[in-house]
Amino acid sequence: MDKKKSLRSVGREAVLQVLYQQDLNPQSDQTLHELLVQLELAENQSVVTFAKGLLEGIEQHKEAIDAHLMKHASNWSITRMAVIDRNILRIATYEIEYSDTPGRVAINEALELAKEYGTSQSSQFVNGVVDKIFQDSGSAS
Repeated sequence: MDKKKSLRSVGREAVLQVLYQQDLNPQSDQTLHELLVQLELAENQSVVTFAKGLLEGIEQHKEAIDAHLMKHASNWSITRMAVIDRNILRIATYEIEYSDTPGRVAINEALELAKEYGTSQSSQFVNGVVDKIFQDSGSAS
C-alpha cells in the first residue's frame, strides 16, 4: 500500500476495480470475494468495512446514482462514458448523496482516482460532473 494514501483511498481504489470488472463482465458474481482479496493487502479491517459498505451502497442505489449522472453529465449517456470515468462518478455520487463523507473530500478523492486511472481528460470530466452533483445536493456551502 502506498504510504501516502489513506485507508479509505485504498478502499475506493478496490471498489473502483470491482465496479470496473462488473461493468466489463456483468455475469460475474465474484464482487465481494474480489474486493476482500484485493483488500487483504491493506491488513486493516476498517478499510475492508469501509469498502464493503461503499460497494454495497453503490449497488443498492445504482439506479438513482445513474439518474444523477444522467442529469448532470450534459450530453453524455451512461453507456457513452468511459468505464473508469463512469465508475469513479458512481463512487463520488454515492459518497456525496448517501454517505457521511464530506462532499469536498468525495470530489478530491474522485479527482485523484481519475488522474491515476483515467485518461488525460478524465479529471476535467469527473470534476465537472461531481461538482454539479455536489452543488445540487444542497451540501455545498
